[in-house]
Amino acid sequence: MAAALALTAATLAPATATAAPDAGPAVKVNQVAYVPGLPKQATVVNGSGSPAAWSLRDASGVTVASGQTSVRGADALSGDSVHTVDFSSFDTPGTGYVLSVAGATSNPFDISADPLKRLRYDALAFFYHQRSGTPIQAEYVGSQYARPAGHLDVAPNRGDSGVPCRVSCGYTSDVRGGWYDAGDHGKYGVDTGIAAWQLINEYERTRYVTGADGAALGDGKLAIPERGNGVPDILDEARWGVEFLMKMQVPQGRTDAGMVRHKVSDENWTALPLRPDQDPQPRLLSAVTTAATLNLAAVAAQAARVWRDLDADFASRALAAAERAYAAAKANPTRYADPDDGNGGGTYVDNNVTDEFFWAAAELFTTTGASGYRADVTGSSFFRGKGFDQGGFDWWWTAGLGDTTLALVPNGLSASDVSATRAAFASYGDRLLGQASTQGYPAPASGYYWGSNGVVANAANVLALAHDFTGQAKYRAGVYQALDYLFGRNPFNHSYVTGYGERATRNSHHRFWADQLDSSLPNPPAGLLAGGPNTDLQDPVAQQQLAGCKPQKCYLDDINAWSVNEVALNWNAALAWLSAWAAEKAGSGSPADTTAPGTPAGLTASASGGSVSLSWGASTDDVGVTGYDVLRATGSSGTFTRVATASGTSYTDSGLAPGAYRYQVRARDAAGNTSAASSAVQVTVPGGGAGCTVVATTQSQWGTGYVVQPVRVTNTGTSTITWAVTFTLPAGDAVVGSWNAAVTTGGQAVTARATRSLAPGATAEFGFQASRPNGSTALPSGYACTG
Repeated sequence: MAAALALTAATLAPATATAAPDAGPAVKVNQVAYVPGLPKQATVVNGSGSPAAWSLRDASGVTVASGQTSVRGADALSGDSVHTVDFSSFDTPGTGYVLSVAGATSNPFDISADPLKRLRYDALAFFYHQRSGTPIQAEYVGSQYARPAGHLDVAPNRGDSGVPCRVSCGYTSDVRGGWYDAGDHGKYGVDTGIAAWQLINEYERTRYVTGADGAALGDGKLAIPERGNGVPDILDEARWGVEFLMKMQVPQGRTDAGMVRHKVSDENWTALPLRPDQDPQPRLLSAVTTAATLNLAAVAAQAARVWRDLDADFASRALAAAERAYAAAKANPTRYADPDDGNGGGTYVDNNVTDEFFWAAAELFTTTGASGYRADVTGSSFFRGKGFDQGGFDWWWTAGLGDTTLALVPNGLSASDVSATRAAFASYGDRLLGQASTQGYPAPASGYYWGSNGVVANAANVLALAHDFTGQAKYRAGVYQALDYLFGRNPFNHSYVTGYGERATRNSHHRFWADQLDSSLPNPPAGLLAGGPNTDLQDPVAQQQLAGCKPQKCYLDDINAWSVNEVALNWNAALAWLSAWAAEKAGSGSPADTTAPGTPAGLTASASGGSVSLSWGASTDDVGVTGYDVLRATGSSGTFTRVATASGTSYTDSGLAPGAYRYQVRARDAAGNTSAASSAVQVTVPGGGAGCTVVATTQSQWGTGYVVQPVRVTNTGTSTITWAVTFTLPAGDAVVGSWNAAVTTGGQAVTARATRSLAPGATAEFGFQASRPNGSTALPSGYACTG
């Protein structure tokens, strides 16, 4: 699929993943929250051909509902044999519910609309985090996510103020601003276009749909510098994208005037981790493309009408840019992205832009009413919703975006044309519901490729609009069923949204949110949508760990698994639109408590026998702290998982094997808000004698060699050791340099010995560089440690 070309390898050398994906409990639930008044279903992995008893318990352990499962059987997309549980009859709001079936128990979940009311803002906050050319301030994101401005000509940045063309064009462009697209530092015309459009449409929809919650998207709702300026914050954020696209437009008097550069990116790929302000690569502008030009034409035309009464000067500039872009695209209708322009930035190849022409014409016609644009709309083969015959919304298929505007915003079309366009949303929605009905883990998608979660989110947005246009409950239920899938009712019982759910994505592919590689850097903030299952497995980590995976199981939460775990503007724009709609349709109820407790401080740990005793200082909250989640990780690089919830400020973790462990705690309140995790403490559970573990990370590789570092050794014993690590090189490889260890070789066998002793619980690191035959992709294996 074309989407698989959206992003190219964003790191030179992914580290080897240490473990295959954990499928989690056999009872798969939406581990965030089911919404009151809507269907509540779960999937259970169970090979029995007979129904099984299920029970639902509340946080105090009391059984509040029970029944029998429905047997579904073999599920092709996951390879599982499954049953279904329907507990829709229970509708009491609360936290900490668990569902049990045949001896298996789900992760805890809530029945509440409150998490969606938080997510609509967390998903939008992604865009402020991704801003280029401006400092990201602690006042808005907290100290751990604050960073200096990226690409502002401050060393080592080469900067975006005077960027030359990759193929000489005789001038430079000031392309500061905009958003970094994903985990890399590229900024792209097509992804910026659809993302900015969805943010603006999220707001514009509230002006024309009866009962829509426009107040939720007003000024002062987001934590951004522009809050309080009298303009809805979501529009302030969207303007960053529109202004950037206008900067990418070739100025008048130059060759290709009016066209838009496809991207600005680094000359070469950079390794992880790397904060934007520390990027030393030269920046280059890629050639113009018809697709990027039409993205500007569409979103700038949309902006012109939305800002008409907010900022007349900006609206005028936007419309002029849109009309220049549309005229230039019509004069250059087949300027496609170069599939070989993938070094330093993704290609985003799209060799069919008929849908973009329809989208841009629809926006310009709706804004201006001009007869020429009307003729292009009504003369298109996609008019009256025909684009849905080929798909819904995506960066590479945008006809439905034009349909959305034509169906929502008053224009000069006849009532029958508008009605036919709206009917197309319902017809496509029926197809999506039909697809989901055949699946053990229902999701409105038929294919799982790069960005499959974005496809699911956008399909849910089509269902949402179908409900807006028809009022039929089946489309509304389909939206929340798609959220169930994204929040954990999937084969891994994994929430693909960071910060939401007990088993949520933590290691997004990103150069700054890279705690997995560098503990001084943060994990991703809450509200990011992972790319999701991808049968193409373009990165080596996914290839190694997921070979032969069933479509819905082709996912791995690893920072270097970039083909399944990256983040991107268009996916999060879809999630922001979806969560805002879902929060609105969940009903008002009592005001949501969105204030998280304070982060616990003063965590201490001590080991005795097979137990670790923990204590920490109490947190504060506007309503009150109800408990503390205890998080544990094994070794110095393991992933933290929740092992208990303590009612007070101490806990004893028992039954532990000898070795090194790390702990964090986080506070939780009655609304389910959780604080940030505390600083981690490490402790060693004593065992008999000496022992050590080793974890190797491939930092970079090229055709004739590679660098492995760090190779991290941890003393898991109770006495000081002088360690030795052995491993095997692939045939033909040779060590050409090493550091922080004494390395000897014998054929393909390598031994690295410590240069100093290592205390119990401590870690040491070394590294080496090796040569290899050109064309080989094999890496060292069989790492073992003795001490």
